[in-house]
Amino acid sequence: MLSLSAEQEMLVSSLVDLAESEFEADAFEWQEAPWPNIELLADRGFLGVNIAEEYGGGGMGELEAMLTIEAVGKVCPDTAEFLYNQQMVAPRAIEMFGTDEAKERYLPPVTAGEDAVVIAISEPESGSDASSMRTEVTEQDGDLVLNGEKIWVSHVKSSSAALVWTKFPEGLGSVVIEFDWDGVEIEQHYTNMADHEQTHFRMEDVVVPEENVVTRGEEGFKQQLKALNWERLGSATVANAWSRNALSKAIDYAQQREQFGQPIGDFQGIEWKLADMAKRLESARALTYRAAVNAEQQGRIPDRLDASLAKLLASETVEHVTSESLQVFGANGYQQGHPLENLYKRARGRRLAAGTDEIQKNQIAAELKKNGIPDLV
Repeated sequence: MLSLSAEQEMLVSSLVDLAESEFEADAFEWQEAPWPNIELLADRGFLGVNIAEEYGGGGMGELEAMLTIEAVGKVCPDTAEFLYNQQMVAPRAIEMFGTDEAKERYLPPVTAGEDAVVIAISEPESGSDASSMRTEVTEQDGDLVLNGEKIWVSHVKSSSAALVWTKFPEGLGSVVIEFDWDGVEIEQHYTNMADHEQTHFRMEDVVVPEENVVTRGEEGFKQQLKALNWERLGSATVANAWSRNALSKAIDYAQQREQFGQPIGDFQGIEWKLADMAKRLESARALTYRAAVNAEQQGRIPDRLDASLAKLLASETVEHVTSESLQVFGANGYQQGHPLENLYKRARGRRLAAGTDEIQKNQIAAELKKNGIPDLV
């Protein structure tokens, strides 16, 4: 198991107590952002733990942010996913690479639980291949003007702004735009397989202030691509939290449900399922936290190999664990509205979000061909 400091243990313990007492009753009921939970986390100082104190955060590291995601996710999947998105994706990129003006404008409302900033990367014709995106910023009469469209963007209705990946004349980059700006138009809202809404929006001649440019040019965008490794570890943490949620429910049910005169958990067939799920989950957690600890101890962004291995295994594991947990529940778990039905549907999305399985495998293979199998030290 991961060895935590006294401060980290207190953080996890406090969050588990809070989630179990305040979030459990409404878990699996949210269709949009769980704002009551988010506001409570903010009030208790648990939102934005890895964002600087001057912007209302906790001033801790990415490891602590990951610990909050897992602690909450063992109870409420939606709250964990929101924490991931606001602690390890768009707002964190703004803090790492953005201007002082952008940080002061967009980060305090996030850490206060009053607003959110989403990430917008995919386009109708550009998914995993970011280099083929058509959204672009051009310079016109001294202004930066943005045109393009983005799709599959989550939590738009709960957010006032988006971090948009785009092309500049000198290469790829990113900017922050606000949804109420002139030229920003919602094209369509979609409901995905997990019953969550995603959005397609367009940007037509949107004037972007210079202070809203987050990355620009080859070197700046390379840094943002590297920072995606933290996002991948955050995605892995979400998947691990959901796996833990599902497995915990399967363990409890297996000890309560009786057939043929005994709890089904006493049958070897069920015991082996539980053991196999635990093996996979603990392997995914070990890879995820090892990557984070190694990076933080060395003061760097996680290795591409470490992040991709963790993300790939965690994404595969959550689909397997939720499926096998549903199998333990039998027909009871297969009903609409059951927590296992909810987890099973959303688990499939983790193999797509933050880089598909195939992209992770490409990354892993590229690192192996370049550097070989890593040494232990």
